[in-house]
Order: sequence, then C-alpha cells, then structure tokens
Amino acid sequence: MAGKRLRLSEEEVEIINEYRGSELKNLNNNTALNLHLKERGILKKDVVSVKHWQNMKGELRFSIVTKENQSIEESEILNKIQNLIDNHAPCYPKLKKVSGEHLLVINPADIHIGKLAVEIETKDAYNNDIAYQRVMQGIIGIVEKSKGFDIDKILFCIGNDVLHIDNVYNTTTAGTNQDADGKWWQHFELALKLYVSSIEILQKIAPVDVIHCMSNHDYQSGFHLAHALKSWFRNSDDVSFDISVNHRKYYVYGKNLIGLEHGDGAKMDKLPLMMANENPHAWAQTKYRYWYLHHIHHKVKHKWLDGKDFIGVSVEYMRSPSGTDSWHNRKGFTGVPKAVEGFIHQKKSGQVARLVHYF
Repeated sequence: MAGKRLRLSEEEVEIINEYRGSELKNLNNNTALNLHLKERGILKKDVVSVKHWQNMKGELRFSIVTKENQSIEESEILNKIQNLIDNHAPCYPKLKKVSGEHLLVINPADIHIGKLAVEIETKDAYNNDIAYQRVMQGIIGIVEKSKGFDIDKILFCIGNDVLHIDNVYNTTTAGTNQDADGKWWQHFELALKLYVSSIEILQKIAPVDVIHCMSNHDYQSGFHLAHALKSWFRNSDDVSFDISVNHRKYYVYGKNLIGLEHGDGAKMDKLPLMMANENPHAWAQTKYRYWYLHHIHHKVKHKWLDGKDFIGVSVEYMRSPSGTDSWHNRKGFTGVPKAVEGFIHQKKSGQVARLVHYF
C-alpha cells in the first residue's frame, strides 16, 4: 500500500462539499425529485427528509422518509409490546385467604444476567445458566428457611441491575463496555423467565407485592422488563406492582417502613432524613425503619441509634449472587460471599429474622 493516497485533499473535499451544497439548494425544485415522488404516489407534504446521491452515470438517486415510515417513539414501541403481552397473559387461580403476622422480603440483588466471567481468568465462572440456577436456588432456599413463620405478605424486589447490558452494543446505560454472554434479547427473555418462575412460586404462599428499582446497568431495558412482567401477571389478583421510575420506593407493613433504592444515587447518610421528608405520614405511623440498598454487591451496614434526624433507621446493602468478571478481578474486588438474601418482618416488632442462601 506504500505510495497510495488514502485521503482526499482539502481542495478536493471543498469541491465536493460545494457541489453537494448546490444540489441541496435546488432540491425542492428538482425535476428528478418531483418525478420520483409522482411515480411513487408520494405527496410533498408527507415528506420528512430526503437523501440524494449520484450514480456512476451522473443520475440522481433518492432515499425518502415519509411521515408514514418515520421511526416511532420508544414509548409507542413499549405500548405495542405491552398490548401484545396483555392479550396473552395467563390466568392464575386466586389464592385462598391467608392470615399471619409476618412479611417475607426476598431481594435477589444485582443478578447481572448477561455477565460473562471465565473461571480460568477470574477463578469465578459466571454466565446466563449460572445466573438463572443461582437465583432460582436462592428463591427456593429462602422460601424453605421461612417456613417457620406465618407469612401473610411477600415483598419481592426486582431490578437492581438484573440485566448486565442495556443495548445491542454490549454496554451499560452510560456506555461502559461489558463482557457479555450472548445477545441482549436472550438476556431479556431469560430475565423475564426468571422473574415469572419466581413469582409463580411465591404467589402460592401469600399475595406478592413487586417493587422495581431503576439501576445503572439497565436503566432502560430494566424498566421495559418490569412492564413486561406486570403485563404477564395482569390477570392475577394476588400480584401487585410498583414499577414507577421513582428512584426511591417505600413500602409499609404494620409498624415497618422499608425504603428501596439501587444504591448509586443519594449518599447513604442522607437516606434516613430523606425517608422522613418524602414520607412524613408513613414515618409518623411506623416505628421500625429500614433501607435496603444494592449496587456494590457486598455488606456495608450503619445504624443510627440516636440523633435528632436519624432515630431508628437501619441502612444496609444486599449481597449479590453475581460472579466476579474480568474488570472486578483485575481491580482486586474478589472474595466477596455470593448470596440471595431475605428478611422476615413482624407487623409490630420489626425485622425479626435474616434469611441468607449462600453459593
């Protein structure tokens, strides 16, 4: 390739741009364009944009976008998907009325379906199959450990980086490249299957309240997944959803006030006062208050036992079942216990048990 010129000179670029500009100026009155539109029955008022070029013979060619074939908004796509799912939602038998004094919280945090970790590199294998198996084992394990309590309600936390990537480019929402196992649509389908299977187990025990937390790896696709899941269970009287885009979610059970957030937003020490400020009525009606956070995959716990603004609020990060990928291994973030966690809250006595299924 030595001696060959691979770029146009500045003079050549200027000539080409000047020629293109003259063509664009005359495009609205261009005879060839008018003929092109007429032959195809396209009205000028319906034209959104026109691209044009010349073939080797110097003849004009056109690529036309009309109002009819213009790209639709993402919200329209989401609505169409929801309508399709709504029309195929299964029907579930209504659960017989259950009585009890305990809430089971199940919080499979930071699952990262789609993450790829190779054991020879990280000493910690992780892929789609492992992700699905671990979470299902964790759900079943937590349910088994909770059998000594009379449970009348289940809080099931979803989201929180359930998906490892957020687009076709194998990146997070912010554009950070990730090692991925398979395609984005495979991750979405597997995550939906995982959540559906989990809720089908839980709704046989007690009514299930599902709360979705927006997160940094899958801010958009996680939101769509939550809507797909809600549509799936639209015919179930025993499953309810809070899938709003609010970053902080609150849940009241008896004298318990539970806050949920991914953990990449407000600083930890600000959350207790934010809970009181954002939910003054719930704060006044409750005695035991908790924040369950995610994002960092390991334990950091604080307790404000006394103080003007931080009385009786526990703030805790959840463990993750996710494996250690190449980046985390290289940075030394290794050796953290992998687990799915759950909690038992008594209506009048607060959190009375911690349930952990380790891997």
